[in-house]
Amino acid sequence: MRMDPVTLQVLIGGLRAACEEMGAVLIRAAHSANIKERHDCSTALFDASGELVMQAEHIPVHLGSMPDAVAAVLGEEHHSGDLWILNDPYRGGTHLPDITLISPIFDGSELLGFAASRAHHADVGGPTPAGMPVRSTRLEEEGVVIPPSRARDEALARLAGSMRDSRQRLADLRAQRAANLTGERRLLELAARHGSSVLREGMDEVLAYAERRTRSRIAELPDGAYEAEDHLEDDGGGAERDLRLRVTARVEGDGLTLDFTGTDGQVEGNLNCPLPVTKSAAFFAVRVLTDPDAPPSAGAHRPVRVTAPEGCLLNARPPAAVAAGNVETSSRVADLVIAALAQATRAPAQGQGTMNNLTLAGEGFTYYETVGGGQGACPDADGPSAVHVAMSNTLNTPVEALEAELPLRVRELSIRRGSGGAGRHRGGDGIVREVESLAPMRFTLITERRRHAPRGRDGGADGEPGRNLLNGEPLPSKAEGKLEPGDRLRIETPGAGGHGPST
Repeated sequence: MRMDPVTLQVLIGGLRAACEEMGAVLIRAAHSANIKERHDCSTALFDASGELVMQAEHIPVHLGSMPDAVAAVLGEEHHSGDLWILNDPYRGGTHLPDITLISPIFDGSELLGFAASRAHHADVGGPTPAGMPVRSTRLEEEGVVIPPSRARDEALARLAGSMRDSRQRLADLRAQRAANLTGERRLLELAARHGSSVLREGMDEVLAYAERRTRSRIAELPDGAYEAEDHLEDDGGGAERDLRLRVTARVEGDGLTLDFTGTDGQVEGNLNCPLPVTKSAAFFAVRVLTDPDAPPSAGAHRPVRVTAPEGCLLNARPPAAVAAGNVETSSRVADLVIAALAQATRAPAQGQGTMNNLTLAGEGFTYYETVGGGQGACPDADGPSAVHVAMSNTLNTPVEALEAELPLRVRELSIRRGSGGAGRHRGGDGIVREVESLAPMRFTLITERRRHAPRGRDGGADGEPGRNLLNGEPLPSKAEGKLEPGDRLRIETPGAGGHGPST
């Protein structure tokens, strides 16, 4: 017998509010601009079997892959007060800067569930500041690899000590722990208010309800196989060659299979994806095209099967480097799945399709950010300008915060007018962000859509590809180098595709 709908909605609201509060605690307690200003973090609650019951609407690439992190510690012996930590992409992580903390939650002696938080840290040790090298070829070249481990105070301090600006790293890790404790308190309050057995039943019903809603929407799509192909612009190892990604989306009744057979093999560079990242991007794309208002839980993932040949770009074998796979390749996977399913349902044009990753590091500081761009136009609306798109849901760092904390002057932060594609509905415009160095520092850029423009849909025009420039001279999509005082680094992010022919 199903739970009555009023009780179910009350529990959905309580679980959702708990996850949102966890995120607010993490953001307010963090010290780094990447978390407190850009909100590059995510929080979620899981049931005792490790299924994602509810998440805050934070970073899509974090949340769709976080169940694999909980699965990595699920079989361990848990005790009240335990804390687990990991960032290994091949054991539940995404890329090394994303560090996950997991806390088991006990109601008396009985395991009730787990609270989890993931945050992108401004540094994770290793030879390259921020853990976002341009030319890494093996995982250990990207920073400290943390296998699933128990994390007591001394362990957190030891880990932070192996990273740049260790005091800030430790403060951010403690902010994550505070977020998990908030989730634990709120889940136990729900158990005390409604009863532990009702809460458990409610968590099961949340999953089942999200599954029913998603299956219902998939069942409305015409059965069939829908194919799409897209490309990344180089292999991340220095060669400017296109990498092919392919998907076949098979709709059969109320189920969907996404098969990435035909995708190029893993590469020497760091555009490789572990399978959890690929699944995360695929789940996101399905969610936005089916029922985006269903409870954000693993129930919505149940009707979707994701497969990719082992050893391909989207299911890489260790110890392949993956730093850019989490940010750039995941964005392309979302574009690819949307393009395939656009043959079966209404879908937007392509957005900027990149996170425009920028890292700056000098004496006493490390900084990382992603930069927004254009969102694709929809069948019934223009695309918004200057926003983070698809797998990124962060914010642009405010000029005031950037200039207060770093030896930089922001020379321009503006909308890149006219970069969105024309159409019945116009694609969103990108961003121009130009910074001037006031002290010697190094930079890295990991970007995409510099040669391949974001595509329009149903007769809409393509958006403008992006550009990277140093003192007015073009840079490739993946670049690194030094900035001396007075040097200017300029990022012009892509506009988005338009939708429908212009009238």
